[in-house]
Amino acid sequence: MPLLTPPVGNLPDTSLIIGDTRVSDSSGGTHPHLYAGNGALTSEVPMAGPVEVDRAVSAARAAQPGWERMPPPQRRKLLNAFADLIERDADLLTDLAIIDTGTPRVQAQRGGMVTAELFRYNAGWTDRLEGSVLPTWPAAALDYAVPRAYGVVAIIVPWNGPSISAGMTVAPALAAGNTVVLKPPELAPYAVLHLGKLALEAGIPPGVLNVIPGGPEGGNALVSHAGIDKVHFTGSGPTAQRILAAVIPHMTPVGLELGGKSASVVFDDIDTSIVPSLLHGIITLSGQGCINPTRLIVQDNIYEEFVAIATQTMAAIPMGDPNDVNTVMGPVVNDAACQRILGMIDRADSEGARLTTGGGRLGGELADGYFIEPTILADVDNSSYIAQNEVFGPVLSILRFSDEADAIAMANDSEFGLAGYVYTNNLKRAHRVADQLDVGNVWVNGFAGIPASAPFGGNKMSGVGRLGGKWGIEEFTRMRNVWVGL
Repeated sequence: MPLLTPPVGNLPDTSLIIGDTRVSDSSGGTHPHLYAGNGALTSEVPMAGPVEVDRAVSAARAAQPGWERMPPPQRRKLLNAFADLIERDADLLTDLAIIDTGTPRVQAQRGGMVTAELFRYNAGWTDRLEGSVLPTWPAAALDYAVPRAYGVVAIIVPWNGPSISAGMTVAPALAAGNTVVLKPPELAPYAVLHLGKLALEAGIPPGVLNVIPGGPEGGNALVSHAGIDKVHFTGSGPTAQRILAAVIPHMTPVGLELGGKSASVVFDDIDTSIVPSLLHGIITLSGQGCINPTRLIVQDNIYEEFVAIATQTMAAIPMGDPNDVNTVMGPVVNDAACQRILGMIDRADSEGARLTTGGGRLGGELADGYFIEPTILADVDNSSYIAQNEVFGPVLSILRFSDEADAIAMANDSEFGLAGYVYTNNLKRAHRVADQLDVGNVWVNGFAGIPASAPFGGNKMSGVGRLGGKWGIEEFTRMRNVWVGL
């Protein structure tokens, strides 16, 4: 196989899925999808415009009453059948993730299995949604509250891990009885389009899940549509603010899972031999993850040793062809991302950060792809631009702290509040610090992923609402109170 050639033979049908119809001649035009490994065109992907959005919303509205009223065991059976097909096609979904964003195979191969597990877990909630019987006064009455689906939910997933994001959002939305209009990103449409095909193959009724890739025009038409009962968006803060403005005329409720500038607080009682394991923040997805720990706040006593080990480790990270099983870190998503990331590195340098490794774009046989060297910036000031803004690239900022109170203050000095990490062998300290971090998720001495049963979401500018577990189901239901006079 030639270097950096994606598995293009596995490209799915790129036409939109509206009900049980495939639409390729769309009013939103097309988007040229470029493979991040070499910048080559993979295909022209049809984009939904207002016409296709309206058709998709109509299909979802027509299907919603029957889907919600379907006996829960039957709805569970269909969602489990969907999960079976996702698991069956896990290898294909791996290939599609590589094509979508250049995700290295060693990371992409988790996507299908994790997505299947998310659908299996949420399928189990279809007959477990509970209400309450409430006390009444002064008259005799029966008062009860029951959870109901919102109706039609618009879900917009990001380009970094779109199939897993679909599992975290679409699965609970469908399990709760909603129908969905799902917009995958124009930068990474393939895996999510395949999920739409599998939903129909599993027997999920047409219109329950509609998949319409689109750009800003299609996205705005979707979130501002009068037929949408709730919006859930995963992505950047500026786009979220535009969505909030767009839903005002209809007062459509919105759930948001946004960015982060997550801090790892590293105390001096750890063994510095674990330093390489703390660097997944810039290795995983080339740093393009909202929960990636991209600020390392390290205690004085081990700071220089930590910086030296981290620098040596990063310089040895295997980069290259995402298709190669030996590649650990691949490209970033596109050329615009390269330019933005390099600009932020240059700014950090001008603001006094110490570049210890990386800082440039790779050349040679990787020059046509979107490869940025894994980069470490030491001696970063927590008030600097690089420390306060999401890079979304393979750039790690290392900061110094003196004591526990200092570390907590630095970690919380951010407009984001998605995730925090604590590394210490002192159990009391671990609990103390975890309790004081103003974030939605804390990991202590490691990162084991996000279980389907756990709540996930952020504080402050990192979003509104929670996904996962019963909280994820509640995100897509609303309570109805019924009072019956006796």
